[in-house]
Amino acid sequence: MRTTTPNPPKTHGRWRRITSTAATAAATAALVLTGLGSAGTASATPQKTPATAKVTWTATPCATPKHKGDLACNSVRVTGGTTAFEKQRAAKDGTTPKAGDATTPSGYGPSDLQDAYGLTSAAASNGSGETIAIVDAYDDPNAEADLAKYRSYYGLPACTTSNGCFKKVGQTGSTTSLPSADSGWAQEISLDVDMASATCPNCNILLVEASSASMEDLGTAVNEAVRLGAKYVSNSYGGSESSSDTSYDSTYFNHPGVAITVSAGDSAYGAEYPAASRYVTAVGGTKLSTSSTSRGWTESVWKTSSTEGTGSGCSAYDAKPSWQTDSGCGKRTIADVSAVADPATGVSVYDSYGVTAGWYTFGGTSASAPIIAGVYALAGTPGTSDYPAQYPYNAAGTSALNDVTSGNNGTCSTSYFCTAGTGYDGPTGWGTPQGLDAFTG
Repeated sequence: MRTTTPNPPKTHGRWRRITSTAATAAATAALVLTGLGSAGTASATPQKTPATAKVTWTATPCATPKHKGDLACNSVRVTGGTTAFEKQRAAKDGTTPKAGDATTPSGYGPSDLQDAYGLTSAAASNGSGETIAIVDAYDDPNAEADLAKYRSYYGLPACTTSNGCFKKVGQTGSTTSLPSADSGWAQEISLDVDMASATCPNCNILLVEASSASMEDLGTAVNEAVRLGAKYVSNSYGGSESSSDTSYDSTYFNHPGVAITVSAGDSAYGAEYPAASRYVTAVGGTKLSTSSTSRGWTESVWKTSSTEGTGSGCSAYDAKPSWQTDSGCGKRTIADVSAVADPATGVSVYDSYGVTAGWYTFGGTSASAPIIAGVYALAGTPGTSDYPAQYPYNAAGTSALNDVTSGNNGTCSTSYFCTAGTGYDGPTGWGTPQGLDAFTG
């Protein structure tokens, strides 16, 4: 169900769904130890054995809009327990899990993500000269320095302003007139630039910081990213749909020849905008675990509770693009593809602004959107008149996509809107990448 804050933030009827009171209370207890934010948790019950401790987390501060009309980031940060990555490491060498203390990575790194999605070879050789734009709100003063820590730790090529790989601008393109700093959005920015780096280490990164979290400012930042030449634009934010969304589509997201990815949301079943835009690739979220299969990995729909999990659904306003042919929804169906988003199987991020400098594990579809933007960048420049959201549909049902067939993100009257199955479904779209073929024009 949709719930509101005491003063519900909204733009033309838009608001961010907030986790249940019970979940919030449980998370608050966990946060006494970590000193950050408020929101949900996978489990409020500590386990006795570190190797089996349930993972707890909180929504990042930007997941709760600060002002009426703001959109929300779609990320959550692990605060304790034992992540999938830590379980693997403990099984190999007996390393004691340290999921909440920031001293060492406790989530998946670049080699894990590249292996899981068949990108290892491409990540080593592709992406040079391509630019991935990350669009977020407000300024992260430490973005470049934190990115350097992440890339150095994992042995990725340096990406700095001085070598031309990294550039940070405001929504007007200025490198000096930047928005006010915000520690919540800084966490989101660190997650986004790190995930773009993880999937496409040779790509340039353009960070475009909107002046606020309004759709108008974020949309202006999208347009600026495209104006500055980015062919891949990642957006990790969203809010409830409104009748204004079709006008936002034409104003901000109609960019042929540019792969625009948008996170599907973290509040379980229900459509969000701009993921509902007909011009973008809506990216859902999965739980990613190692397995004994030939792939070596297995995935299911990310769902923690009725209010926490990947978003999906049938848009109330946006028209269905011609390449999307599922019959249960007369308008735009969310999502198109997916990638890891479950914080229990989350990704490592380095962050220092407003928090203890160090390593944090994040989940949410804010992780999956920049991962998929990186995959598009590895696959090469889209055709000038193409809408790259169509590319995965051209490869539907082939080995170029890992079909996610288990799990759900809630209950719905039309089963595939919220339940995974063979072929297309709402929570995971056509599946997750297996190499680049599904993201090539």
